[in-house]
Amino acid sequence: MSEYIELNGVTREYDSVVAVDDLSLQIGGGQYHCLLGPNGSGKSTLMRLVLGLTQPTSGTVTVPDAVIGCGFQRPNFYPSLTVRQNISVFAGIVDATDWEWNRTVIEELRLSRALDRRAGELSGGFGRKLDLALAFIKRPEILLLDEPLGALDDVSTARLLDFLDWYAEDGNSVFISTHRISEFAESLDRVTVMHRGEIAFDRERAEMDLTDGESLQAEYVEEILEREGIESELLE
Repeated sequence: MSEYIELNGVTREYDSVVAVDDLSLQIGGGQYHCLLGPNGSGKSTLMRLVLGLTQPTSGTVTVPDAVIGCGFQRPNFYPSLTVRQNISVFAGIVDATDWEWNRTVIEELRLSRALDRRAGELSGGFGRKLDLALAFIKRPEILLLDEPLGALDDVSTARLLDFLDWYAEDGNSVFISTHRISEFAESLDRVTVMHRGEIAFDRERAEMDLTDGESLQAEYVEEILEREGIESELLE
């Protein structure tokens, strides 16, 4: 897949606060791509811009004619409906008629035993799984997930990571906004780090020169500390 979501010179201001500042970025191209950044760095605003939930103050966001799926940091579904009803309603909204695929997603996310429970009564973990199922429902070519591991237990996390690996290897683009880079490190094609609304770095994983014992998490933290003017030794 070669299509990209493209942000060109995008700025988003909220009153006197610049949440995203003259940012240019490509998302897609069949890459497994992680977006990192501390709280307040602009990650959530970038996701909202990409999804059209907010508009740029300046610059452009170009979205290709491709199927895009999204999962949110705070799950979105109809709380009065059951899990089964939510999946059916959302499938109808987006014209997702591949019921075999939907059954695969339900099985992979271990949602079967919760199908007849009201969504508003689900635990945090099952609520996350339902939101993820809705993101996958039309087998998107570009999958956007904001903190997808939140509220998941270790077993559910491992299953989701395996499923995402398979999904990316099948030629789809996966774009994850997360704080937990170590969970995804072995699978990534690309890493983008934000800091105070700007891109601190945007690198192909294969081009990152990590010496023995170094990790993507350490590289990310070091980059942020350097930009904050903090010596990492002080935190050891």
